[in-house]
Amino acid sequence: MGGLGAFLPLLLIIVVFYFFMIRPQMRKQKELKTYRDALQKGDKVVTTGGIYGKITSISDNTVDVEIARDVTIKIDKYAILKDSTDLANQK
Repeated sequence: MGGLGAFLPLLLIIVVFYFFMIRPQMRKQKELKTYRDALQKGDKVVTTGGIYGKITSISDNTVDVEIARDVTIKIDKYAILKDSTDLANQK
C-alpha cells in the first residue's frame, strides 16, 4: 500500500492536468477543424495574421480571400481562425 500511496499524488496531478488542459484544447482543435471544413464562398473570416476578408473561392487546402475591392489573396485553409461575425457579437 505504501508504494501505491506514493504514486497517488502524481496520478492525481496527471488526471487534473488532462481534464483542465489537454481535453479542452483537443475539443477546441476539433471545433476549429469542423469550422474550416464547413467554410463556404461568401463567408467572412479572420486569418491567423489578423487579416479580415471574404472568401471568394475554396480548393482542397487553399482559400482565396478578398481583402479589399479587387484585391484577393490565396491563403492556406489552416490559417483561418474564425468567422469575423463572431467578433461583432462579442462586443
